[in-house]
Amino acid sequence: MARGRHIPTVASSRLAAELRALRERAGFTWEAVAEEMGWSESKVYRIENDKSRILARDVKRLIKLYEVDDAKAEALLELARRAREPDWWHRYSGAIPEWFQVYVVLEASASEIRGYESELVPGIMQTEDYARAILSTAPILDSDEEIENKVAVRVNRQARLTGDNPLNIWMVINEAVIRRVVGGPKVMRGQLERLVELAKLRNVTLQVLPFESGAHPGMHGAFKLMRFPADGNPDKVYMELEVGGLYTQKTHEVERYSLIFDHLRARALGPEQTIKLIRQVAAELNS
Repeated sequence: MARGRHIPTVASSRLAAELRALRERAGFTWEAVAEEMGWSESKVYRIENDKSRILARDVKRLIKLYEVDDAKAEALLELARRAREPDWWHRYSGAIPEWFQVYVVLEASASEIRGYESELVPGIMQTEDYARAILSTAPILDSDEEIENKVAVRVNRQARLTGDNPLNIWMVINEAVIRRVVGGPKVMRGQLERLVELAKLRNVTLQVLPFESGAHPGMHGAFKLMRFPADGNPDKVYMELEVGGLYTQKTHEVERYSLIFDHLRARALGPEQTIKLIRQVAAELNS
């Protein structure tokens, strides 16, 4: 880990969202805050977008500027203290790119994710063997250690689907995802069985978009809509590329993708039909 480089955490992401909401509620612009604090406008932007570490003493100054009450102030200072503590994935930071670390933070912070996947099982739903097979298809292979670290990250992310405060996730996957044999019949069968297990969780909704649906509004690519519990942390759309990830939180763009998702889930098989189809495809791999 590079000395001094800011690596976002769940706490730092929450703190950034809270500070943005407080500034807006207090009626300050970035320019006004920068002038009052003696900072550049870019520093305010970076703090509110969790791109820069913020010191506890600066949080205290912002609390005073925004006239935050004592109870809220203490909660913010506690977040500032927790923001300095590394999250579980930091020990894998050398194996996963910085842009994906940002996604892991957002996924860990989200209360709800809705999305569409056209080519592969969503990472948070992958088995170890399936993930290993996917990672082994790269034209420039990572070392065995790097691949295993990336597999470990995907497996650890699945803890968000269970526990006391599970992530609500609603995914529509193309039929090609369950029919494309990845890693051989045994690996693929294990992955399909895992999808059936996950689809039975109360907080997970899984639908398959069948081939017979024909042309559909998700043909331009996979995406995820992310919703957060923190006040001031707007909904986001995430699209993953080979060498990075794209995010947008512009209201009209988020609404557009939300509409696309509504069309996709309306045209997809229902949850019970989806489980039936996945079991059927898994059975075909036995023959």
